[in-house]
Amino acid sequence: MMKFKPNQTRTYDREGFKKRAACLCFRSEREDEVLLVSSSRYPDQWIVPGGGMEPEEEPGGAAVREVYEEAGVKGKLGRLLGIFENQDRKHRTYVYVLTVTEILEDWEDSVNIGRKREWFKVEDAIKVLQCHKPVHAEYLEKLKLGCSPTNGNSVVPSLPDSNSLYVTSGQTSGLPSTVR
Repeated sequence: MMKFKPNQTRTYDREGFKKRAACLCFRSEREDEVLLVSSSRYPDQWIVPGGGMEPEEEPGGAAVREVYEEAGVKGKLGRLLGIFENQDRKHRTYVYVLTVTEILEDWEDSVNIGRKREWFKVEDAIKVLQCHKPVHAEYLEKLKLGCSPTNGNSVVPSLPDSNSLYVTSGQTSGLPSTVR
């Protein structure tokens, strides 16, 4: 079943990339178990919950709204992990860390489109995502490469669009490149 949002307005940055926001939803602050949801387009595949930003919406607010709609969870919004670029689909996604504090039994996408959710160990989630959502797998790879809550990188400054940090889908070092 296809997800349909009649009043959805897509927002784009100055370079024509669709602005998106997502959260890596963790069961605890240990960040060892992440929540994935079934894809609305391919229900047998898992994805990181996220979606398009609405006009005038801040990235953090959009990320929290998307995980509430898609995964039926609320929590404590943590650091911005990075802004990930998908060249193929022309998306730039602000990815945050969220520690889940509340899990709804029924939520918008479970009722409307039968979306499922499941907890995965981080290593397993990377394997599950790599084949069909490699950019989503990169979110978790970057998390493992040094953005753990104990290494002092707990706050990433919010920068204007023109000098934001981006991770492109071809990078393997895990370090963001600056796009101007």
